[in-house]
Amino acid sequence: MADFNDTVTIAAGEGSPGTALLGIGAYRPRRVVSNEEICEKIDSTSEWIYERSGILNRHVAEKDESVIFMSSEAAARAVASAGIDPELVDALIVCTSTYETYVPHAAPKVADNIGRNGIAAFDITAGCSGFGYGLALASNMIRGGGSRYVVVVGVERMSEGIDWTDRNTAFIFGDGAGAVVVGPSETNEISQVVWGSDGQQSEAITLTKTLREYIDETQEAPAPAPFLVMDGSKVFRWAAVQIAKASARTLEAAGVTADQIQAFIPHQANGRINSAMAKHLGLPDTVSIANDIEQTGNTSAASIPLAMETMLREGQAKQGDLALCIGFGAGLSYAGQVVRLPAKPPVD
Repeated sequence: MADFNDTVTIAAGEGSPGTALLGIGAYRPRRVVSNEEICEKIDSTSEWIYERSGILNRHVAEKDESVIFMSSEAAARAVASAGIDPELVDALIVCTSTYETYVPHAAPKVADNIGRNGIAAFDITAGCSGFGYGLALASNMIRGGGSRYVVVVGVERMSEGIDWTDRNTAFIFGDGAGAVVVGPSETNEISQVVWGSDGQQSEAITLTKTLREYIDETQEAPAPAPFLVMDGSKVFRWAAVQIAKASARTLEAAGVTADQIQAFIPHQANGRINSAMAKHLGLPDTVSIANDIEQTGNTSAASIPLAMETMLREGQAKQGDLALCIGFGAGLSYAGQVVRLPAKPPVD
């Protein structure tokens, strides 16, 4: 299978030059929070949480592990992993929904921290599909001639927007950052994106109040901060139908078949959902399925690059493997790509 797949060509679109993932880096916060610790604040058990979600532990950022810090660490590691001259990086995209300010945005600070002050740098917010959106933008920026090498960071501090007493959400989310370097390639190694959204169901994942409502409340008296809330059943029903279809369309757009895929890296929302999707797609039993959710939780826009880094580092997948990536979540939005995996990241 591996020898056969080395000859598989990923479709890039008519007349499009090739792009590839050249390096990968990750940052996971120091503090690990177990299910048992979560259950000190909610009426549940570790066994119930694991059975329902596939999660045992999650990383929670300390005060000094900001979105900027985690992004900078992951981005610097990705550039080092790529083995390119950092001066060739001329754009940086930060994909996040949890940066603490609207102005200034995060990416220029991250670019400065990795020694590339002055390059194009911007944030995008697309929830759990954010990394896929950022990867598509980076690849198309290179194909269009606007950039040479682009760093894409998926990063979240989900812990700051969670009500730790809410039994529906307290156990699901974690913090972290993953980053990749996208660059030109003689053979295309990143497919065209298949993406979309369903604004009619956007309220399935939302906040308890808007920023304006919070400001108005605090003028009268101290008010609780907004927290993330989710209609899990609605999201599950939407994902079960739409994401399976989107994944199949992603394979078609890439010009590959299910039996040619060697790694499946879906958004780490739920371990059972991911296994069910792989079966629905007809992926072979030999396919490695990312299970970073077990030790990292749902890290939203960071989940796919973190899961990819784990698979490479732990030997569950290797450089050159064909991987199907599909992100989905808030919006409700999704983004899918087929990629060839980069080299295993160096050990720190």
